Amino acid sequence: MEEHPLKAQLVRFIRQVWDEGDADGADAYIAETYTIHHDPGDPWHGKVLDLAGFKDRVRQSRAAFPDQRFDIQGLFADGDNVVMSWLWAATHSGDIPGFRATGKTIRFSGVTVYNFDAQARLTGHWQVTDRLGVYQQLQQNMAR
Repeated sequence: MEEHPLKAQLVRFIRQVWDEGDADGADAYIAETYTIHHDPGDPWHGKVLDLAGFKDRVRQSRAAFPDQRFDIQGLFADGDNVVMSWLWAATHSGDIPGFRATGKTIRFSGVTVYNFDAQARLTGHWQVTDRLGVYQQLQQNMAR
């Protein structure tokens, strides 16, 4: 069976932009606008971002967790959508509102449906994550 081409595109995007922190690398992957359709608890939930706004989101999201890495568990493609299940881990190296940096590792998981346009550019996502687990880890780390 032939590999779906958008899967490889998504993996390159995750590695370069999110894992390596190359926000400017988003130029090669993001469409003119990027919609965060569903991502409860994320400050960008429900927003439509232009390319500059997307890059800012990457930089802000990585500021407290600069060594973050996604461990891709599965990729499933259907038409112009790719579903990625993932595990995430990073060192809490920078302050975030309500939580000073602890130097401890934070882990969580999720599933994201990424949407692509006809030019194989990302146009948005729909995501479910374990944000409660992140909050609990941050609280535990602060208590230590």
